Amino acid sequence: MLASTSPASADVVVKEPNGFVVRVAAEVTATPAEAWRTLVAPAQWWTSQHTFSGDAANLTLEPVPGGCFCEKLPVPKDAPKGQRPGGVQHMRVLYVEPGRAIRLSGALGPLQSEALNATMTMTVKPTETGSRVLFEYVVGGFMRYKIDEIAPAVDRMLSGQMSALARQLGPVASAPAAEPVAPLPEAAPTAEPDATPSAAVAPQGWSLPPGPKQGQKPGLGARAATTVPPAKASPAKAAVMKAPAATTPVAKASPVKASAAKAAATRPAPVRAAATKSAKPVDKEHEDANAAFDALLGGSGTPTNP
Repeated sequence: MLASTSPASADVVVKEPNGFVVRVAAEVTATPAEAWRTLVAPAQWWTSQHTFSGDAANLTLEPVPGGCFCEKLPVPKDAPKGQRPGGVQHMRVLYVEPGRAIRLSGALGPLQSEALNATMTMTVKPTETGSRVLFEYVVGGFMRYKIDEIAPAVDRMLSGQMSALARQLGPVASAPAAEPVAPLPEAAPTAEPDATPSAAVAPQGWSLPPGPKQGQKPGLGARAATTVPPAKASPAKAAVMKAPAATTPVAKASPVKASAAKAAATRPAPVRAAATKSAKPVDKEHEDANAAFDALLGGSGTPTNP
């Protein structure tokens, strides 16, 4: 983890046997346009010690769908004549919204040798003092590394990249700390949602699938409303139910109909839970990382497959 003087804040917000999530954020004085131009030019800020060639100048990023975050491996001086340079595909661009967000897929560094899926979401948003840059790296699958060792190592690596980027963009004196998110328990969740939603539980405000718009009923991808127990009948209603029958003679109902009528009269009316009170709080950090995607997808209440 970075020292307190670092312009970036970072944390391993989720750590499970099959993967982990790292979030890194920094506030800078550069405008969002300036921050974006630098972000998509990694040769200007990525640290050389975290490259295969030993020189960040060999890095390139094509900020277009399918574009490559690649590294050129120059021909060694002692290489045979005619040998061509090598290269590394670090990540591939999945989504890009110029000036706001870019999402890439790929396992970085030593993770590349493992059977892993990894997704990096990088966003830029305006603030009162300039911009806020956020990295969220989600890693899952099979690997031969111990999760308790590799997750903090990736955290330190990304923290170093964010700190280098923030120095280029002009760091704000202090950056807000990333809020850790507890993983979902097996039982009915009562804590904040984690950053790796499953197909069955996808909190509102996260992208792919998007959550419902504010005011709409949650779709399949939203948490079910909290069940509220039925209210007890009020004293006034109880008095009405116990009032003596009218003096006018009426036909006697059959025992079956009388039983049904009595059950209907004494059954309390269900109380509908207010959506605003039962909805779980949205993970603010993850919302920042995905706001651009959710806005583009329209926030439909019906989940869609990516």
